[in-house]
Amino acid sequence: MPSLGLFRKSGKDEDEKTVASPSEDKVVSDKTYLKAIPLRDLSDLEEIKNEVKNGNVLILRITPLASKNIEDVKRAVNELFEFAESIGGDIARLGEERVVICPQNIRIWREKRVTNKPLPTAA
Repeated sequence: MPSLGLFRKSGKDEDEKTVASPSEDKVVSDKTYLKAIPLRDLSDLEEIKNEVKNGNVLILRITPLASKNIEDVKRAVNELFEFAESIGGDIARLGEERVVICPQNIRIWREKRVTNKPLPTAA
């Protein structure tokens, strides 16, 4: 069967431009990417913050850090929560093992909790 190219991975998107900076070359993109990455160490937080500042949405798997030190997970999540608030972004838990963090222009939908009032019935 011929390849449809649906899962083709290109080296660079045509929307991306390389910008030289004194410290390093960075890729600046007009696109927003969804990236899934593991949180292995507290030192990963700076990279995570930079990705979100650049407009990307991150799904963080916290299990690698949790298997080492649960207190570091609490510190990391608290720091990321404060960071998300400071940039006007959003953060939420996805189950027990993942956290999603979004930049300012993206909101996480949260279902409103219904009170224990009985639902009206049709008469």
